[in-house]
Amino acid sequence: MRISQRPMSDANIRASFEFFPPSSPKMEEDLWRSVEKLAPLGPSFVSVTYGAGGSTRERTHATISRLIKETDLTVAAHLTCVGATREEVDEVVREYHEAGVRHFVALRGDAPEGTGYAFFAHGDGYQNGAELVAGLKAFSDFEITVSAYPEKHPDSPDFATDIELLKRKVDNGATRAITQFFFDNDLYESYVERVRKAGIYIPIVPGMVPVSNFKSVANFAAKCGTHVPQWLADRFEGLENDTHTAELVASAVAAEQVMDLVERGIEDFHFYTMNKADLVYAICHQLGLRPDDETQIAA
Repeated sequence: MRISQRPMSDANIRASFEFFPPSSPKMEEDLWRSVEKLAPLGPSFVSVTYGAGGSTRERTHATISRLIKETDLTVAAHLTCVGATREEVDEVVREYHEAGVRHFVALRGDAPEGTGYAFFAHGDGYQNGAELVAGLKAFSDFEITVSAYPEKHPDSPDFATDIELLKRKVDNGATRAITQFFFDNDLYESYVERVRKAGIYIPIVPGMVPVSNFKSVANFAAKCGTHVPQWLADRFEGLENDTHTAELVASAVAAEQVMDLVERGIEDFHFYTMNKADLVYAICHQLGLRPDDETQIAA
């Protein structure tokens, strides 16, 4: 079977989706159910997160290869600098290129211990995202997406340093940036203004995370420097043991945030799906992103 997507409707809003590779047969079922559910919405591309180590890297590669072989989706592969020499990273790039990948999401990556820990680049590796972009462009004329931080990267001493690194990524060949998730649209708008004043004109696509588990998202936000407004905490108060209602609230909150951004002139959005297809599908439905018909899988 081959999973097909439809062309985007007349709506101006465009979406891309991020998945993570499965670590168990059950998670693999969830992943492919998510792909089948979301593909008919016509995403501009889908991406798969990347782990530098052994089995995680292999699962990521297997997921991407299957997406390319069995779907009509445009597939982007995540790539990081973590724990590898330049030669090792370049070998991963060669493998992905042979599999048909022509779009990379190039990231410095987090420390192996996780978000919030100090990052140390490999002595013989790419030292940051800008160097990784240059390495990818030296290999082939890939489309390259990079990261951006409306509240600045937690490792950056100030916005000027953070935006200068983004500019280096663009100068080295990056064609799009996706932001860390955020909940205050004013912060995003202010960041885009800073970026434009710095002479950076690539799209800065908002990264959206549906808050299906408020405690988990709030904990992660604290590690990566993302502000969680009190009004958001209030929306989920008392729903710790009510998953169904929490997901209904999450859908409404995300749709409200996106529609506010649409009113500010934003048309492209990247959803960190967490492989939760139903929630993301519901959000997209509210935004007018819908299949042309009920057919989701084509033989």
